[in-house]
Amino acid sequence: MTFASRPRYWLPLLPLLGLLGVTYWLDQQVRPEPAKADVVQRHDPDAVMENFSAIKMDEQGSPRFIMAAAKMQHYPDDDSTTLDAPRLTSLSIERPAIHVVARRGVVSGSGDEIFLHDDVEVLREASAGRGELTLQTDYLRIVPERDLADTDHAVAIFDGRNTIHAVGLEMDNRARTLKLLSQVRSVHEPR
Repeated sequence: MTFASRPRYWLPLLPLLGLLGVTYWLDQQVRPEPAKADVVQRHDPDAVMENFSAIKMDEQGSPRFIMAAAKMQHYPDDDSTTLDAPRLTSLSIERPAIHVVARRGVVSGSGDEIFLHDDVEVLREASAGRGELTLQTDYLRIVPERDLADTDHAVAIFDGRNTIHAVGLEMDNRARTLKLLSQVRSVHEPR
């Protein structure tokens, strides 16, 4: 006689197996759904400031870099900061001050780069032997710690009687160089 041939031994187990199945089903129905991974991370600001300004000092305690904007918003998801109507000023004892304005800007998460967009204008004050210089473009990347700025967009430069148009530029304020990258056209107006 085999165990499988005796169905009467299995009959008392059937209600117990049914009860086990119903209990499992009920347990699955009342458990909360597992948290779904947030596929798209939200890009909401965690800090907003209006009409702010910040000053970075050099080792001697003199103002080195001033940043101001009509509105600043910080985003924690990528640690970026957006600026509405930013105004930047780079100050140095050895070099003329440089003032930059734009409609909007973004400061990188690490804070070492500033990306300016829309109606960007750079004004380098006059100094001994050099006149005032104005530069206009629609995009400019600035690295304040290294006194560098560059763009791969069209630029217009106005320096006294000279007007220069080009595409792309690299500006090194420490070395006092301005490198135009391509399609350079210059007009000089005689006195």
